[in-house]
Amino acid sequence: MKELVEVIAKALVDNPDDVKVNEIEGERSIILELKVAPDDMGKVIGKQGRIAKAIRTVVKAAATKEEKRVVVEILQ
Repeated sequence: MKELVEVIAKALVDNPDDVKVNEIEGERSIILELKVAPDDMGKVIGKQGRIAKAIRTVVKAAATKEEKRVVVEILQ
């Protein structure tokens, strides 16, 4: 999951070196914290949050195979 979010985020931003994904794993859920450069926040979130929602949808679909709940948080 971590690598999936990283690949998607790096494809969207201008500064791919500043993309960092922190994975916090629990028993039934995984929290992925996505950090990008302040200039790239808009590109990752998108208009009205559409890109962020799309990222969450793709990750959620991939997580159903592992039967875990995945939460993607975009941090500054």
